[in-house]
Amino acid sequence: MKFAALDEARDFLAAHPDIDMIELFILDANGVPRGKLLHREELLAVYESGRPLPSTILGLTLNGDDVENSGLVWDVGDIDCRAYPLAGSLVRLPWRQIPTAAVQVSMHPQEGLPASIADPRHLLIKVIDSLKAEGYHPVMACELEFYLLDAKRDGNGRPQPALDADGGRPRSTQVYGLRELEQIEPFLADLYAACKLQGIPARTAISEYAPGQVEITLEHGDALEAMDQAVRYKRLVKAVAHKHGMQATFMAKPFDHLAGTGMHMHVSIADPAGRNLFASEDPAGTPLLRQAVGGMLASLLESLLLFCPNANSYRRFQANSYAPLAPTWGVDNRTVSLRVPGGPANSRHIEHRICGADANPYLAAAAILAGVHRGLREHLDPGDPVQGNGYAQATELLPTDWLTSLIALEQSAWARDALGSEFLGVYLAVKRAEYRQFMAEVGEQDWRWYLTQA
Repeated sequence: MKFAALDEARDFLAAHPDIDMIELFILDANGVPRGKLLHREELLAVYESGRPLPSTILGLTLNGDDVENSGLVWDVGDIDCRAYPLAGSLVRLPWRQIPTAAVQVSMHPQEGLPASIADPRHLLIKVIDSLKAEGYHPVMACELEFYLLDAKRDGNGRPQPALDADGGRPRSTQVYGLRELEQIEPFLADLYAACKLQGIPARTAISEYAPGQVEITLEHGDALEAMDQAVRYKRLVKAVAHKHGMQATFMAKPFDHLAGTGMHMHVSIADPAGRNLFASEDPAGTPLLRQAVGGMLASLLESLLLFCPNANSYRRFQANSYAPLAPTWGVDNRTVSLRVPGGPANSRHIEHRICGADANPYLAAAAILAGVHRGLREHLDPGDPVQGNGYAQATELLPTDWLTSLIALEQSAWARDALGSEFLGVYLAVKRAEYRQFMAEVGEQDWRWYLTQA
């Protein structure tokens, strides 16, 4: 684990004498940033000796509730655990009224105990290190879809697409529409400027498969660095949208009749010299690529909770919706779960299309790479790639409910070995608590279905 040097903070403060506040945050297992707002004069101490955070901070539900059987609450007296800044994460937040910067922290492996066992970034590092120990250097990139919504709900209290620059509300899909991008140009201009300021390599913007839905790709690179960028990018998108009077959501399925939002993860493996081990003139890649696909397919069910972590995540799995439905792979085929895109031989890689945009990038990447490693170690054969309509050819479907995925992860010996029983103990305790809370809540759908008919 490498943390930032003190000189990084000194140089930043010297270059930004107007900064008054520092937003310190850590990412929990649900991908929710949690932390503190510090004054400028407190920053150097964080770099010198870390910052204490309660053990419970990495064992909370999505709604911020303690999970008593996580082992991070009363069992340890909600002990303080020390977190330290990550190199390169200290950046200015240009949208804040008070001159403010943000710094991401992670638990120290020893000083951060017991919370460090639940730090999702630690898990990704563990998986990456196990690959590197065998000469495999993972390269990844994220494509994140999101909806831009009006900050105000409609007359029925439901979310609605944000108004465009002409004051209208987008109603049609217009996938790849250029006018739709022009209509959100002020938002995109500020978003790209903020990404540039923070060193986040945001690239192509696309109007996606629903009104108000946008996708922006991030550049590929070292797997850990790419996921750090994805985490910060999600926070940045939400903040810039708020500045423009909108709400950005990465919820997997915010509307029943519109497309869901995904997080497509691109992955390849390089050798220690940086050469792509999947590179091939064959569109299906090298035997190593096929083994990686085989490993991801073999571990897909046991990993699904990390790709689709919430009850709403499973509403995204619908036929002919560009969301995957089955453990399938193919070459340049968007009807499968694992796609090998076309392109030059040296760019050959796998596009993992299963994750919802609500997934924690660190945990999703860890599960993907653990599956890749399984395939490489066991020389797994994925079978022939699907050609044509993968939806019509599916013989085995992914689960479409939260509980099945939760149980599959709980019972997986492979996951305990690859991801660690300590991490899974906390994560599954959190997810079990969320499941109970979600199923106990009575709402509008219950009344509409059962109030008069039961």
